[in-house]
Amino acid sequence: MAEQLRFDGQVVVVTGAGGGLGKAYATFFASRGASVVVNDLGGSFKGEGNDTKAADTVVNEITSAGGKAVANYDSVENGDRIIETAVKAFGRIDILINNAGILRDVSFKNMKDQDWDLVFKVHVKGSYKCARAAWPYFRKQKYGRVINTASAAGLFGNFGQSNYSAAKLAMVGFTETLAKEGAKYNILCNVIAPIAASRMTETVMPPDLLALMKPEWVVPLVAVLVHKNNTSESGSIFEVGGGHMAKLRWERSSGLLCKCDETYTPGAILKKWDRVTDFSNPQYPSGPNDFLTLLEESQKLGPNEQGENIDFNGRVALVTGGGAGIGRAYCLAFAKAGAAVVVNDLVNPDDVVNEIKKLGGKAVGAKFSAEDGDAVVKVAIDAFGRIDIVINNAGILRDKAFTNMDDSLWDPVMNVHARGTYKITKAAWPYLLKQKYGRIVNTTSTSGIYGNFGQANYAAAKCAILGFSRALALEGAKYNIYVNTIAPNAGTAMTKTILPEELVQAFKPEYIAPLVLALCSDKVPNPTGGLYEVGSGWVGQTRWQRSGGHGFPVDVPLTPEAVVQNWERIVTFDDRADHPEKTQDSLQKIMANMENRSGEGKSAETNQYLEAIQKALKAEGKPTEFKFTERDVILYNLGIGAKRTDLRYVFEGSDDFQAIPTFGVIPPFNAETPYNLDELVPNFSPMMLLHGEQYLEVRKYPIPTSGRLISKAKLLEVVDKGNAAIVKSGVTTVNAETGEDVFYNEMTVFLRGCGGFGGQKKPADRGASTAANKPPARAPDVVVEEKTSEEQAALYRLSGDYNPLHIDPAFAKMGGFKAPILHGLCFFGIAGKAVYEKFGPFKNIKVRFAGTVLPGQTLVTEMWKENGGKKIVFQTKVKETGKLAIGGAAAELA
Repeated sequence: MAEQLRFDGQVVVVTGAGGGLGKAYATFFASRGASVVVNDLGGSFKGEGNDTKAADTVVNEITSAGGKAVANYDSVENGDRIIETAVKAFGRIDILINNAGILRDVSFKNMKDQDWDLVFKVHVKGSYKCARAAWPYFRKQKYGRVINTASAAGLFGNFGQSNYSAAKLAMVGFTETLAKEGAKYNILCNVIAPIAASRMTETVMPPDLLALMKPEWVVPLVAVLVHKNNTSESGSIFEVGGGHMAKLRWERSSGLLCKCDETYTPGAILKKWDRVTDFSNPQYPSGPNDFLTLLEESQKLGPNEQGENIDFNGRVALVTGGGAGIGRAYCLAFAKAGAAVVVNDLVNPDDVVNEIKKLGGKAVGAKFSAEDGDAVVKVAIDAFGRIDIVINNAGILRDKAFTNMDDSLWDPVMNVHARGTYKITKAAWPYLLKQKYGRIVNTTSTSGIYGNFGQANYAAAKCAILGFSRALALEGAKYNIYVNTIAPNAGTAMTKTILPEELVQAFKPEYIAPLVLALCSDKVPNPTGGLYEVGSGWVGQTRWQRSGGHGFPVDVPLTPEAVVQNWERIVTFDDRADHPEKTQDSLQKIMANMENRSGEGKSAETNQYLEAIQKALKAEGKPTEFKFTERDVILYNLGIGAKRTDLRYVFEGSDDFQAIPTFGVIPPFNAETPYNLDELVPNFSPMMLLHGEQYLEVRKYPIPTSGRLISKAKLLEVVDKGNAAIVKSGVTTVNAETGEDVFYNEMTVFLRGCGGFGGQKKPADRGASTAANKPPARAPDVVVEEKTSEEQAALYRLSGDYNPLHIDPAFAKMGGFKAPILHGLCFFGIAGKAVYEKFGPFKNIKVRFAGTVLPGQTLVTEMWKENGGKKIVFQTKVKETGKLAIGGAAAELA
């Protein structure tokens, strides 16, 4: 057994240690010999109020177990007092864990300045103040360990969390900078994105998942990172929770290099856009690209091939910091491309405005700070009546080694960069939403992405902007508002002070503008949420790479010693590595680890699944009764969009009162299966289940509108797709009085992360129920459009599918959806109704679910007659997004 990691004689400060993860840190370090400062303001998780109870309770727990601890009740923005508590009580400080946090989740359009400011005060300023106060002690003793806390929302952006996403990604740039500055003093700094339950998350997670989110899964990783045995892992980013641990790093595409001359246009970039996003030969950088060499290479190239011309006529573009440098280059470029330009500059917008007017363009100046967003946007509206494009470019530098950093250097940089970007975007947002059009380009920096000496303030602010942009890209997508972020490398007043003159010439701001115009066009194949580095004729994309990591068994308490034993697997980027893009990608790893239990050898385990499948195939489920009346039929018909004027669907007294034939999916809904999914496949979790296909046969017309039906289910097959499993079951429904068949259903579910057990590799051909039904290459014969109501899911669930995913926003968010989604079988019914009303009764109908639908969206069902009109092939799209909701579908007419 590895030696036990001890912390005797060391002093640990944990912020936000009154509960959740913070409390778990405090009690753990105390149990391993450390003296602990338990800091907790005792406020609510929204940052309101305070009481001393929380910290005292934890201290009592530690001291009664024989440990050493003192409480501190200061807010983290008074970090110096927290560190002073440690030094007064214990004479030193060795380890700082910045863990305090609050949530103020609210969609961007409803966000108030207070929601933004509070989150930044606690997460960003608090982490800075505590680290800054500890820094002189760390330097003097040539020993220090810091953990900062990000989150999946920060790494990828999350809907309704633009403030939190910004504050959390700020921690990445801040940590990377501290790691660079601390290296020679043996101060190691890392940042973790924990997925752990706390007061903040308890409100949004289902209980079986909460169990996996125990803070105890996070603490052992942190223990390894802050232990004196760690002498090299610093400036790193880890994702951790539910027994899963992985490391993340930046990956940069080899990118597109163009010649820097007048042929370097937005069109030239778009023509070769696939090169910008080509990751086949990537770099894993820790700083900016080698722009000098790139510039030399670029000068050897011939003129750039031109793509289509980009025209911004009728558009209004706002550029902050537009009076000089890169901002001026943007203003001129937009004006030349036909846009009306608002030049925002605190010092002097007028020269650029006049320059544009001389060229025959339209421009107006806005002499305000970017923090005065409302006033700046008002200039645009007053002058031009609209605003379409926002380029957040204003910036300042206040560089200082962290040991000399103070609030007068920290606050202005945060205010201009992060808060200024927020304020300008916030002021423009209602206009962009209303016109369902907006293009936003925000400015980060390689100093933010990779950290940089003497720029802890700037790196944090610049990473905050990236986190903000990623969250906004998610919120804006459905309104046709695209948000991208660039890290430009160009000479400006900010950089002139630190670059030699010949370099300043090479990095002309004119070599950034073409990318910005390209991103504001409507021609980018991946139009939103991107991060691009750019300069000297080169443009590349930057994204996360995540190590394959390691999953620890979830039925055994995790120790730091076990983490050490598996360290190489956690931090090595091999062929198991992937490229996570959204918050769900973090959850997915945890879900996949949910069934990882100890002491089950692979071969025995594999056979156990195959045996269970063989046994299940022979079994038949118990008969399940379904009693129903006309009311249930009407409720179902309304649930799939029947109108009050459709009397045959909604009035039991109508001559031809009837159930819409897709009602056949309702009676078997609760049919008992003769198996449990977790016996048939490894790693099963209900959160990873997707309804893949549905096949329904109507075996008896007219369909009864009341009575007693009996359903029996059986397993048809389980297919092993390697990284997933497909389970197909069949249910026969008969009339209880006559014993006649009424319906037969086949349901196919797709289980992510549940394959690899050595099962059957290909599904069997089952005729109509598995037919591919590819739509013909001609225009459809019939198209039916139906708008769903915002209440559609609330109504449909009353037919029996009460999954909270379709009604509870918090639950939907957990599943990775920004809002509750419509039941698949609901829009199956709407599409089936369209076929039935155009072509009459069908004997069977089969669909493949291809995408999600939100209540209120419009469904467009396209139908083609095949086989001499005996078979109708169809597909259903969401009108608002153009995306497929149902594909591979057909009905054979009765």
